[in-house]
Amino acid sequence: MKRNILITGGAGFIGSHVVRLFVNKYPDYHIVNLDKLTYAGNLANLKEIEDRPNYTFVRADIVDFEVMRRIMDEHEIDGIIHLAAESHVDRSIKDPFTFARTNVMGTLSLLQAAKEYWETLPEKYEGKRFYHISTDEVYGALELTNPKGIESPFTTAASSEHHHAYGTVFFLETTKYNPHSPYSASKASSDHFVRAYHDTYGMPTIVTNCSNNYGPYQFPEKLIPLFINNIRHRKPLPVYGKGENVRDWLYVEDHARAIDLIFHKGIIAETYNIGGFNEWKNIDIIKVIIKTVDRLLGNPEGYSDELITYVTDRLGHDMRYAIDSRKLQRELGWEPSLQFEEGIERTVRWYLDHQDWMDNITSGDYERYYEDMYKNR
Repeated sequence: MKRNILITGGAGFIGSHVVRLFVNKYPDYHIVNLDKLTYAGNLANLKEIEDRPNYTFVRADIVDFEVMRRIMDEHEIDGIIHLAAESHVDRSIKDPFTFARTNVMGTLSLLQAAKEYWETLPEKYEGKRFYHISTDEVYGALELTNPKGIESPFTTAASSEHHHAYGTVFFLETTKYNPHSPYSASKASSDHFVRAYHDTYGMPTIVTNCSNNYGPYQFPEKLIPLFINNIRHRKPLPVYGKGENVRDWLYVEDHARAIDLIFHKGIIAETYNIGGFNEWKNIDIIKVIIKTVDRLLGNPEGYSDELITYVTDRLGHDMRYAIDSRKLQRELGWEPSLQFEEGIERTVRWYLDHQDWMDNITSGDYERYYEDMYKNR
């Protein structure tokens, strides 16, 4: 079936994986990738599909309501996958206004533009879908009740090797929202707006809340690519507090598969949690990264351990996130495909094999390139 799908934030980390998946998998779909190309957006992530006949890139800001209305009408959009967001907690602590602007007002702008366009059509909302990607951080924090870890209650092919849980409580789709950072508060607000548009106007919306992603093309301010790059350059590896904070990790391509499945098969007005069934303490994941990078660089085992540097803990740093995504597993048949060790191996190899991509970002050259490209348009 011919579809016109708008993917926002498609030049970012998760978004670029989703765009490539949809462009390659659905040649009959027209994929419109909308991205503002802020610091975290990079069209180099999409080189392999940039000339495909079913792909269009539009540089725009989702907060610009009139532009969103024009894009909806011009491309006859019938499905939206909304990933565009400011997402770095440290940046949100320093600049909460930018996060409120993009994550709240941008989502509202997109919702209203879709509503107004779809309501002009004879079929109105029939066959339409507004899919909003959110985060597990909106749920707040879980207690670390098993500091050394116990056997996890979740069993998947991807969790059989590392199989620990650091508590007995997990985030469910019904967990009460309790955001603790400006970032998570802005995402919680956008989630509420999406659900309100369904309840008030009948818009066909879906929300998913996902755990930490890792993999190729992630902006190097995030833990895993930052540490890979710092080990390569013999720079300190800054660890918040004692490194005891626990996160659930999911390989980005597994998240993209879940988004594809939920966009096509998910039930309107439902929420789905997407997690890796894969809890790790920060300090333990750092040690895995060090061991993997040193091995692939030919360094002696333990060579880069001395780079670990403990720093003052982040303000409001949540202790543990852990998602129960068995609803998605049970209802739509999705589960993660990679064990964490395999995913980390792939990830480290990718960054080491794409040092030009990393250097282009860390130097800032890519931002200057886009400013020069678009300043006269």
